[in-house]
Amino acid sequence: MVEQILVSEDNFYIPDANQLVTEDDTPVDNFASEKHQRLLVSSLYSSLQNQTFLASANVGIYHIYKQPPIVPDVFLSFDIQVPENWWEKQNRCYMVWEFGKSPEVVIEIVSNKIGDELGEKLKTYEQMRASYYIVYDPAQRLGQKQLRVYQLVGRRYQETNETWLEQVGLGLTLWEGEFEGRQDTWLRWCYQDGTVLPTGDERAQTAEQRAKTAEQQADDQKQQKEQALSRAELLAEKLREMGINPDNL
Repeated sequence: MVEQILVSEDNFYIPDANQLVTEDDTPVDNFASEKHQRLLVSSLYSSLQNQTFLASANVGIYHIYKQPPIVPDVFLSFDIQVPENWWEKQNRCYMVWEFGKSPEVVIEIVSNKIGDELGEKLKTYEQMRASYYIVYDPAQRLGQKQLRVYQLVGRRYQETNETWLEQVGLGLTLWEGEFEGRQDTWLRWCYQDGTVLPTGDERAQTAEQRAKTAEQQADDQKQQKEQALSRAELLAEKLREMGINPDNL
């Protein structure tokens, strides 16, 4: 563990960020996890545009200065944002004493049995007091459940079957569909009615489809007007053949 050197600020002792390992260049472990992380983070930023929050993947969280950081696959923290100068050492990762709060939601995506998501990681997030701890186990490495939701009640996590996270106004759902050319089952954020939070690409596709629909409707209306005009002209010609001036009708 990195030696902790404390500095005093208004009689409150905090770790010296220069002594902390904020990144070690360890790569993500598999393609599936990396895509899930990007989907979960990107859909938040494309959908919650009027809210202040920080969502990230594979970024370390320091919550107690005597302990090394924990690195969730995804976390979500409301009412904060990355400082302007994010290259400064103390701004490179999530230090609870800098932001003043823990994330509301932490998510782990299980890829093997050695991550200890239901053991030490659960205890760490519980100690960190993250409101919700989500364990997504797509290959069912840890049992029959693919999705486990833990909610902090008092000082301890309680597992719940409720996938609507009331305290953050978001839900989670398993969604069958395509993301970045890959058809699969995905863990996604959703609204209370079950509608998933769209990604930027999905929003663009929806807007494009609406534009095409509007264009088609305009074309249909033009054709209908042209057909109506043609019928009127034919009727006028018939009336003239019968010696009736249609302009006098």
